[in-house]
Amino acid sequence: MLVQLTVNGKPVQADVPDNTLLVQMIRDTLHLTGTHVGCDTSQCGACTVMMNGNAVKSCSVLAASANGADIGTIEGLAQQDGTLHPMQAAFKECHGLQCGYCTPGMVMSSIDLVNKNPDASEQEIRDSLEGNICRCTGYQNIVRAVQSGRDAMMA
Repeated sequence: MLVQLTVNGKPVQADVPDNTLLVQMIRDTLHLTGTHVGCDTSQCGACTVMMNGNAVKSCSVLAASANGADIGTIEGLAQQDGTLHPMQAAFKECHGLQCGYCTPGMVMSSIDLVNKNPDASEQEIRDSLEGNICRCTGYQNIVRAVQSGRDAMMA
């Protein structure tokens, strides 16, 4: 099937088998490997991308069903000159990562949260990240990073 998307602001198209998952197309066909495959069951959140302005777990979306969609990946967040998106910078500054495997999905989910609920409390931040699993940090620094990133995004 020919799938046409806009990925990180650029039109792309690829002929993929009907059963290709969006995460597979992003990683294997488009070679954007910042989107990670963690569990293959839509539970860990490592594969989270933005689709038409909403965070989605790309391991649970068929590429064909995303045809025509606007997709944002972690690679599309930084400025052309390499300046990090405020949420990326906050994760770095607040030590919201250790191994980094979950970080792309955490960052994308955090941006989605801030866009939808810029006044989220600490508990609401924790609740919204429930679908993203981190096995390293203990989440406290991730919550701080989301709060700091939110402040920078709203400035």
